[in-house]
Amino acid sequence: MATVKGSPHTGRRSSPAAVPRAGGYAPLRDYAVIGDGRTAALVARDGSVDWLGLPDLDSPAVFAALDAARGGRFTLEPSGPYRTERRYLPSTNVLETTFVTGRGTVRVTDALSLHDDAVLTPMRELLRRVDGLSETVPMRWSVQPRFGYGTRRTRFTRRASVPVATAGRDALGICVWDAGNPQCDRDVISGHFELAQGRRAMIVMPFADQEPLVLPSRSECEARLDNTCAAWRSWAHDRLYTGRWHQAVMRSLLALKLLVYAPSGAVAAAVTTSLPEEIEGERNWDYRFSWARDSAFALAAFLQLGCPAEAHAYFWWLMHASQLTHPDLHVLYRLDGGHRTPERTLPWEGCLGSRPVRIGNAAVGQIQLDTYGELLQTAWLYARTAGHLDADVARRVAELADLVCATWQQPDSGIWEVRSQPVHFTQSKMMCWVALDRAVDLAERRLIPDRHAARWRAGRRAVREFIDSRCFSRPHGCYMRSAESTDVDAAVLLGLLYGYGDAGDPRLRATVDAIDRRLRHGPYVMRYAGHDGVSGTEGAFVACSFWLAEALARTGRVEDATRMMDDLVGLANDVGLYSEEIDPATGAFLGNLPQALSHLALISAACAIGAARTETNA
Repeated sequence: MATVKGSPHTGRRSSPAAVPRAGGYAPLRDYAVIGDGRTAALVARDGSVDWLGLPDLDSPAVFAALDAARGGRFTLEPSGPYRTERRYLPSTNVLETTFVTGRGTVRVTDALSLHDDAVLTPMRELLRRVDGLSETVPMRWSVQPRFGYGTRRTRFTRRASVPVATAGRDALGICVWDAGNPQCDRDVISGHFELAQGRRAMIVMPFADQEPLVLPSRSECEARLDNTCAAWRSWAHDRLYTGRWHQAVMRSLLALKLLVYAPSGAVAAAVTTSLPEEIEGERNWDYRFSWARDSAFALAAFLQLGCPAEAHAYFWWLMHASQLTHPDLHVLYRLDGGHRTPERTLPWEGCLGSRPVRIGNAAVGQIQLDTYGELLQTAWLYARTAGHLDADVARRVAELADLVCATWQQPDSGIWEVRSQPVHFTQSKMMCWVALDRAVDLAERRLIPDRHAARWRAGRRAVREFIDSRCFSRPHGCYMRSAESTDVDAAVLLGLLYGYGDAGDPRLRATVDAIDRRLRHGPYVMRYAGHDGVSGTEGAFVACSFWLAEALARTGRVEDATRMMDDLVGLANDVGLYSEEIDPATGAFLGNLPQALSHLALISAACAIGAARTETNA
């Protein structure tokens, strides 16, 4: 059974009492994430691993509780009633869950192991260690593998007494030490055991994809768990952030590191697919790809917080991926740099009855003009830090600026990937202005070819004239969602954050005020008002809330920004993670998690508000 979460409006622990899952589903707020640089798993408060793609983050899932009956999971919990407390071990992505029962207390430590060769060994390995803390606690566990989203037939065998599940050339083993005698029963491997104070048990699941399955020894697994903790602490030790909200910023950075796909350097938007933005609704999307819209925030976070290796790897992955589609820039790319992401649906129930369950993402075929601004901003940040750009990259950046001059007048689907008809979104036009502004600056610094700089300057003027004449409403006194619209859109805040006009611009300040007034409810900010071509509703968008806090600071309302930031930091779950959205009425998490953009927006806001507070107090 699951456990009651902390207060939804603070993210702090209460005294959890055991409650059953709703229809077999844990609340999304109850999930933590572990990972190894290639894949990641979601672990619920009740000790169930409910999501794990293997061998990679974007691979078909072997555990996928998007269908409570058919999706598969790896459970580990006391046999009787309990309550839980949990945390990440300090400065790591290793999860520790403490189960308190009427008969005693045990602690479960969960990790996907890191190896000595920078996590690029083919082997994937889930480690689950159980320590008896007091008295004696009866425990139970079960592994229900469902290869290929449950579409592939699973065979169960034993190798040297170790249960092994296979499907085609994929295999996983269940290595058990002091955790009972594993039993294979049709489609599940399970066991029971009692753990006394001072005793330790371990369950380890090695996985192989088209390679021999290696069954490790207990001593090897114990050593790898210790080494995994040490590796995470070593990585976190060198990060550069000492300001207010330090714990939230560092947890966000550690979460972001879990979303970095180590073989390529790409940053995934989330580790999951089809977690609902509305319970029983159709707003269920696959986010296991890398979006160009996240690139500028990601590079800025890596550079600001002392992650030069991640910044370099991500930038060059982005340059490689975009080269394959040049001169077009696709909305999203696969983690290996490919651009084919056909969307299909699985015949599953969906989380809490939320269908369809989608695999792939059809947004890849949309026109989203804002992506050019984000990519040019990313190149500008990288070039300013490195002092140069590779000649081929410099040429392609200049050609992208030329393309923006030729295409900025088109309507598009915007940053929110609406599935209604394309329109002239204000934020898209602002980012076109940013693209041309950064190209002009790079040319003036002699970092890209400047033979078309005059065209870029003229294009920049034309874009601004369009925005200020057609996207600004005199009756409302602010920039609207799109040309001739009467709706507002929190994405327009990005114009301010990326420098479309300075913070003293009365039009931008009025836009911040309008979004604060019309889209904000307490600390929660909705994305926009208006139709988007998809039925149903959604929660408050976490990234928009942090963008507003940052915008308040940039326009001089530093104390308001600080109070809002304090509130937003309290909205994380008990281990400091955020989903894509939050229900303002209940505090329930909605959408895929952990969401890169949510954590990137937190980092950006914390750094900007910290700088504004320092400047104000100087």
